[in-house]
Amino acid sequence: MADSEKSQAAAGWPMLKGEYRTGSTESCVAVVTCGSHLDDEALAAAGAAISGSCKTENLGIEKLVSHIISNPNIRYLIVCGAEVKGHITGEAILMLHQNGISKNRIVGAKGAIPYIENLSEEAVKRFMEQIECIDMINVEDIGEISEKIKECIANDPGAFPAAPLIQDVKEKTNGTDGEESDEDDYEQSGTVSGGASVEEISSLTMITRLKSLDQKIAGIGDYHKFQAGFQAGKIEGFVIGFVLMILLAAVAGIILVLA
Repeated sequence: MADSEKSQAAAGWPMLKGEYRTGSTESCVAVVTCGSHLDDEALAAAGAAISGSCKTENLGIEKLVSHIISNPNIRYLIVCGAEVKGHITGEAILMLHQNGISKNRIVGAKGAIPYIENLSEEAVKRFMEQIECIDMINVEDIGEISEKIKECIANDPGAFPAAPLIQDVKEKTNGTDGEESDEDDYEQSGTVSGGASVEEISSLTMITRLKSLDQKIAGIGDYHKFQAGFQAGKIEGFVIGFVLMILLAAVAGIILVLA
């Protein structure tokens, strides 16, 4: 590791539960593997402070940001692994870092519900300023990612010049055994601070799903139209061919009679 000034991470870091492995709290690199379950132990051994997956573009990203801003030593975030279908989480992370949020929505994110509920504007700004995002989306090769980790460590700029910033990320329970879930809960009453209400977000989710269903139905309708047109064309062609055959036979008969 390059000689650089280090800071203390928040007590008990990382504080939130999730699918990850940790290395040295003084490392300048965090790795998020999006929808892939890669060898996080190997990535931590390569030098990452923390490595894990992130499947949702709301609660998952909130937890990721919380882990980063509560450890000022982290200055790089490698976004790798397979993109998450529907959520498009990798892109959402890059868009959050690049554009921030507007009315709690990640600007430029194309996922189903890219809404940030549990992070303050200060936390988002800190995330944008503290780290450099490295786009390796769809890269799953452990060797290639490990090399990038080492490259980042060689260019370690030192700890971000601010104290750890701690955010309280509220998680939903599954209603049976009280264990925390990685899924987001937008069923609760209330309003997302400074932005859309929970009911509005739920409506947006339904609209997104209905649009997808409409597209599928339209596709089925187009297919049936094609099939109907194809069958009609076959029948029309058969009739025309049959009539022509009769006419040709009649002409041939007339020619024979005249001969």
